[in-house]
Amino acid sequence: MSSLSELGIENTNITTAPGVQLSDEQRVIVGCVLDLFAGRPSLKKLSLWKDDAVFEDPITVARGRKEYEPQWYGLQAAFSEIERLHHAVTDAGNPISLDLKTRYKVKGVGKEETIASKVNIFVDKLGKIEKVEDKWDGNLPDSSIKNVSVSQLLSVFWWLHYIEAWAFWLWSFVWYTPPWQAFRRLNAVTVPKVVGVPKNDEEDAKKGN
Repeated sequence: MSSLSELGIENTNITTAPGVQLSDEQRVIVGCVLDLFAGRPSLKKLSLWKDDAVFEDPITVARGRKEYEPQWYGLQAAFSEIERLHHAVTDAGNPISLDLKTRYKVKGVGKEETIASKVNIFVDKLGKIEKVEDKWDGNLPDSSIKNVSVSQLLSVFWWLHYIEAWAFWLWSFVWYTPPWQAFRRLNAVTVPKVVGVPKNDEEDAKKGN
């Protein structure tokens, strides 16, 4: 596997929870994923992903390179500021798990939102990323609707926060829709139509990556 410097990975100071130790290969993988969440994608970094890898969060299920690459490049298009407030690797197994807290500011609107999530990174036998799960507040939707507790459903404050969060993402991408499986797939296939991915390193460099 290429080194952090060879891949141009910027997040090299990786925080781990007490007792958690990462191998050099795992540090490369985690550094790559942290860069992607920071809106710093590149073709070299995405070469660490399998062609048929999956990226999943509450608003998308992107399967394959043609779907997941635009999701990462889309962050550059949607947000004027992306600030990582906290990260810590909590498990060095497979998946590698980390806690992540990020502040996003939407371009042209100024709306800010902070997302706290649990990220799981699955790798194959060759050390390539085969799946990344981004669980906001530790959750992902099931086949139809996001799993929530009865107490949450009965809480006015939970619904207000939920509506505010979705309004934020709707400002970010026109096709970001409620987290039902069909609409998450719609997101995955429509974002590539509006977000361009560089064809080579030269185009990538022009984007500042």
